[in-house]
Amino acid sequence: MHIPPYDNRNDPIVAANGETVPLNYFNIVKLEKGQAFEYSVPGFETCIVPATGTVDVDVEGFRADALGGRGVDVWDGEPEGVYVPTGARAEMVCTSDTAEVFVAGAKYEKVLDAFAVRADELDLVQYGSDDTKTHRKIKHILGQKQHGKVGRLLVSELYTVGQGGWSGFPSHKHDTDRLPDETRHDETYNFRFRPSHGSGVQMLQRVDNEPGDAYHIVNGSTICLDTGYHPCCVLPGYEMYYFTILAGLSQRSLVQYFQPTHAYQVETIPGIKDMVAKFK
Repeated sequence: MHIPPYDNRNDPIVAANGETVPLNYFNIVKLEKGQAFEYSVPGFETCIVPATGTVDVDVEGFRADALGGRGVDVWDGEPEGVYVPTGARAEMVCTSDTAEVFVAGAKYEKVLDAFAVRADELDLVQYGSDDTKTHRKIKHILGQKQHGKVGRLLVSELYTVGQGGWSGFPSHKHDTDRLPDETRHDETYNFRFRPSHGSGVQMLQRVDNEPGDAYHIVNGSTICLDTGYHPCCVLPGYEMYYFTILAGLSQRSLVQYFQPTHAYQVETIPGIKDMVAKFK
């Protein structure tokens, strides 16, 4: 499902227990200096990630001051995040002129401890190649390094390296729990482009070798993935970024099932197996 960009007025774009991706939660919060925003999502663990700007965060006594710090866009510096336990009250206060803040969530019952992930604690992965049109960089905010501290939530930022090209290829899906071959992970993306008037295409092929759907994605588009194989691409001459939320049904580690028609291409893309191993 494609949700075009709109002014959500700090209300969730993907609500808890929604119809398409019931395991996901997603909000974009926009603040001006001195403004505060408070939230709690019962039954969901969440992660606060400033897209731009800086916020002070308080999670029921746990504090993370000066979180974020990126300037004009998501290419302007490194991400940071705060893990918010299931149902906890979290407050953010904008300390820069403005701030745009992503709030990612996953359905999870247990209550764990809050913690911060600073820029020097990210798990960085780069894979693919210009020749295969798959060159990209991933910045894991809640990734393998935080595996024992998080319930079901994986949060990452993905960037195309260079202009144009594909991401999420070879095509894969993760909509059914059938270990060891695949796990059920609902997934939500929010896209950005540089320059901002760039755009791309999100494909969704529900059955191998049968026609699927395609969505024209623009700056600020949100995509909710429930079932099917889902590669995406960006137009030549533009860079693409997408904020990624993955929520597992029965475990946190993601097991992707590559589309049978294209699975052999795993062997043609440098570093892809290392990339897959990081979604734990």
